[in-house]
Amino acid sequence: MDKYEQIAFIQGASRGIGLELVAQLLAKHPELGLFASCRRPEEATALARLVEAYPGRLVPLRLDVTEEGSIEAAADQVRAKTERLHLLVNVAGILHGSELSPEKKLGHVRPEALREVFEVNAFGPLLVAKHFHRLLRHDERSVFASVSARVGSISDNRLGGWYAYRASKAAQNMFTKNISIELGRIAPNTIVVGLHPGTVDTELSEPFQRNVSKGQLLSATDSVASLLTVIDGLRKEDTGRVFDFRGVEVPP
Repeated sequence: MDKYEQIAFIQGASRGIGLELVAQLLAKHPELGLFASCRRPEEATALARLVEAYPGRLVPLRLDVTEEGSIEAAADQVRAKTERLHLLVNVAGILHGSELSPEKKLGHVRPEALREVFEVNAFGPLLVAKHFHRLLRHDERSVFASVSARVGSISDNRLGGWYAYRASKAAQNMFTKNISIELGRIAPNTIVVGLHPGTVDTELSEPFQRNVSKGQLLSATDSVASLLTVIDGLRKEDTGRVFDFRGVEVPP
């Protein structure tokens, strides 16, 4: 993998924004080698098609952010093939599921749901940083980014509700800030940011799209193209901050 000028790692790449990031990066940057992880790569058929389309450039890996052992194992696999990463994007996130939905009031809050959402949205990116940050400690520019959400902004909270998701993204943003400070000391060429992709037409937003204003729902293609433009334009002084898909800072 070191034969490529740039090396990227996309965590949560089996579908949605993660898969689109992999596709656009491979299509637009022939000098790029890429690792892509998901919980069950053997079932990720769309990712497998990209592996076939870009032989030698894309390596799929198993990584479940709720299992630290799998994160450590994935990092070991990457280190076996390269000593450096130039881009790492955490994409995996959870908002709803078969037994999980955003809380509309205090009476809906459940401890088990809080734990599940925090484990994926907040603890996941932090543990990825724990095991992958050494790959960012080199002399070239690198970016560590985590897909966040505007609802994680405390000062921008006007509606309340969604306790677990809002708080987990706020926690994720605090972890992003903490990581940026530590890596600023030991990996000074690394920029650490959160990224709000907008409301994107994916499985995560599907149950709530009826509440989205006309013209505000983005395709994964458009959202990712915008996010990659934001990533390309990041400067060292942007580290520790959160930006939306237009490059506008999301307030803490």
